[in-house]
Amino acid sequence: MAFGFVLLLIASLMPVLVLRFVDPPTSAVMLARRWDMRGDAGFTLQYDWRDLDRMAPELAIALVAAEDQTFPRHRGFDFDAISAVIAARGDGGRLRGASTISQQVAKNLFLWNGRSWLRKGIEAYYTLAIELLWSKRRILEVYANIAEFGDGIHGAQAAARRFFGRDADRLDARQAALLAAVLPSPRRLHADAPTPYVLRRRDWIEHQVRQLGGPDWLAECCGISGPAR
Repeated sequence: MAFGFVLLLIASLMPVLVLRFVDPPTSAVMLARRWDMRGDAGFTLQYDWRDLDRMAPELAIALVAAEDQTFPRHRGFDFDAISAVIAARGDGGRLRGASTISQQVAKNLFLWNGRSWLRKGIEAYYTLAIELLWSKRRILEVYANIAEFGDGIHGAQAAARRFFGRDADRLDARQAALLAAVLPSPRRLHADAPTPYVLRRRDWIEHQVRQLGGPDWLAECCGISGPAR
């Protein structure tokens, strides 16, 4: 039994180790989406990998400012945010809204849709594995490439081309903040037709970026920077 457990552990960690060096050709979320839309001939999933150093540094800091401002410091989980969500719900309910970027990478890469405690447990396991085996730079690089920024539009490069007609390395600070602003609900919110809510969120993200210190702050704490301009 112990030998079988070790084999299972190794088998579960191998994809995490491989993806530390190999850019993922797809993700569990993308595969599920393709399956769900298999009968829709008009649906096209867009995914175009681009290394982080070929993205505008304004995008990386906008993602951190919008989704996970403790990203450089935590080891996969923001326990203060989790405690706040539990306290707000009053009954120790779902942890929706407290996920870190590392947790979102684990979920999007490896897991099925759902909110069961089993799924949360597996998500926690893969989050720890990613934090252990990957650098912060790699975590953010994968996140920026597999996150959904619109219906079937995965990754910053596909989103930049679709919404702004330019490559991800040419995004300015406002466009980067606008992409980050739709992340809570990318199939309902639109970067190319922003609602007042999206515009307010964009402005809030830009303010948070300035408060954090901008791209230079992210470069100093995580070694994350973009292409030379």
